[in-house]
Amino acid sequence: MRASEKEREREKKQRGREKERERERKKKKKSERERERKREREREKERKRERKKERKKERKRERKKERKREREKEREKERKRERKKEREKEREKEREKEREKEREKEREKEREKERKKERKKERKRERKRERKKERRNQF
Repeated sequence: MRASEKEREREKKQRGREKERERERKKKKKSERERERKREREREKERKRERKKERKKERKRERKKERKREREKEREKERKRERKKEREKEREKEREKEREKEREKEREKEREKERKKERKKERKRERKRERKKERRNQF
């Protein structure tokens, strides 16, 4: 009788220890899962930070490219304006040449007129001399 009671007592303690070990094992498992979830959350946060950084870098690169395109556009406009100015200068030179030619023609006309006048005067003087001679010869 005493031996079986001791046996039952021993078995009871044994079951108690097993239950305790089982509780400990479950607790350990739970805390391990918790730590794993925590690590996962941290990894996720890190990935998020990395993506944010990457997007920021990307925006920066895009802005840089955009500024570059803008500067290029401006330089192109400037070159265009310069070419236009140059062409205008050339055209102005040409027009000036033409005007000069015209002025030269006018001066030439004037000189021609003067020569004509001069010849006319000369002929008049010549006739006058001729008449004078004629009169002298008559007497």
